[in-house]
Amino acid sequence: MAEEPEKQKTEQTEITEKTEAAEKTEPAEKTEAADPSRIASEVCPEEYSAPGSYFETPSACPICRREIAMKWQKGNIPYFGDIMFITSECDKCGFHFADMMILSSKDPVMYEISLKEKDDLNARVVRSTSGTIIIPEMGITIEPGHISESYITNIEGLLQKVRGVVESAIRWSEGEPEKIQIAENLLKWIDQLVSDTEHAPQTTVIIKDPFGNSAIIDAHASSRILTPEEAAELKTGMIILNADKDELLHDISEHAGPIGN
Repeated sequence: MAEEPEKQKTEQTEITEKTEAAEKTEPAEKTEAADPSRIASEVCPEEYSAPGSYFETPSACPICRREIAMKWQKGNIPYFGDIMFITSECDKCGFHFADMMILSSKDPVMYEISLKEKDDLNARVVRSTSGTIIIPEMGITIEPGHISESYITNIEGLLQKVRGVVESAIRWSEGEPEKIQIAENLLKWIDQLVSDTEHAPQTTVIIKDPFGNSAIIDAHASSRILTPEEAAELKTGMIILNADKDELLHDISEHAGPIGN
């Protein structure tokens, strides 16, 4: 087994959704099922929509202030359950908006898989907007923010997403050779996982979701219910109010920075 670089053992890399969005990095991935964000942008195809659940609310275009309609369509997507598609478009300036809200919630859950053979790269990954992805050996944590995306892919597709974020971190770390070296070592690690999984350093992929809408689906994956204390420590990607106490339970505050910070 390849020796894990000492620097990677000591450096903790926290890469948030804000990093992904800022760099607009969208590497190719092997998607095995419907991408909810794509479905939303297509104004909810009939196969996912729920009859009789469409309505509109008036709004204003954030670009030109023209009055526009916000369109709401309830639907259902495999693995995610009940969802709400939200779309809007301005025929004056061309502004377009599409988003999706997951309406259902389950017990807080954690899924984990150890990548030991090539077939493990085909494990299905369901990541909701509230899912936190952790690759502990690499020191990588991807936490949800207010612009988080839901997607269904596989482990290899997820690694390609991580690769894109690490490449962004390299661009942010110009003039900092130590951080760049750490990032380049991570890229080599990812490449070895994809090309020669059996001989790559030990690697574990973990997904935690306080609403239970994320999963790793594979015979080699394990799962367990999170304790209330563990779930409370996770970011959700949204603002949740406690109506009884009139206080903020979770917010979207986060920090992002280059590798090594």
